[in-house]
Amino acid sequence: VGDKVMVLARSGLWQEVVNVPASQTFPMPEGMSFEEAAALLVNYITAYMILFDFGNLRPNQSVLIHMAAGGVGTAAIQLCKTVENVTIFGTASASKHESLKESGVAHPIDYRTMDYAEEVRKISPKGVDIVLDPLGGSDTSKAFNLLKPMGKLITYGVANLLTGQKKNLMAMAKTWWNQFSITALQLLHQNKAVCGYHLGYMDEEAELIRSVVAKLVNLYSQGKIKPKIDSVWPFHQVAEAMRQMQEKKNVGKVILVPEAPKEESKKAEN
Repeated sequence: VGDKVMVLARSGLWQEVVNVPASQTFPMPEGMSFEEAAALLVNYITAYMILFDFGNLRPNQSVLIHMAAGGVGTAAIQLCKTVENVTIFGTASASKHESLKESGVAHPIDYRTMDYAEEVRKISPKGVDIVLDPLGGSDTSKAFNLLKPMGKLITYGVANLLTGQKKNLMAMAKTWWNQFSITALQLLHQNKAVCGYHLGYMDEEAELIRSVVAKLVNLYSQGKIKPKIDSVWPFHQVAEAMRQMQEKKNVGKVILVPEAPKEESKKAEN
């Protein structure tokens, strides 16, 4: 009672009072703000397990991170920087490139005006060692083709289904039709790996998740990772917060809080 904790739950957190099993709570490290705690778990657990458990990221490798300015993207960039000499390619709209370069992305690519696969090949003709794919559809095929021998593709989302504020049945049908499919025999000939990751279906893996969180808390305490907060919105502005993401304006995590942030508490944090 009275402990400051971070909470992991599949849904139901956009409210003032929540009830979760104790196993889904994790003590906040010293010096962490509640906003940072809200931004840490889902994004950093996902990025960590994709890069290290599936991706087996090692020094001198290269990684392509899609939606590099989003929550998982910024977490993945920071985690890549904990390994020596990792080359990061990151797709994002041009307005975010300066911020990405500052955070450690060697090659930001504007996916709106360029073919990112072509841009990667210009710099690295053989492709990359790891692709993080939150897009789905035809982009998963492009990702697979961009892998070097022994490369790994980790798919963890289907953002191509979402094209705006309303459901777009054509976009859904197109993404579904273009969904990547491969047989075990084809994989054998290609010397590549395809992995799927969904944190929401890891409910039973409490010990595994706890061990990952312990590593993340350690990295935070060492100053090697720090959740990037794009903006903080009170509950009554949830529509505006969602629009911030839908219009792809955010760099980092969009946070909801029960009430408007007080100016005094902001100053105290600074």
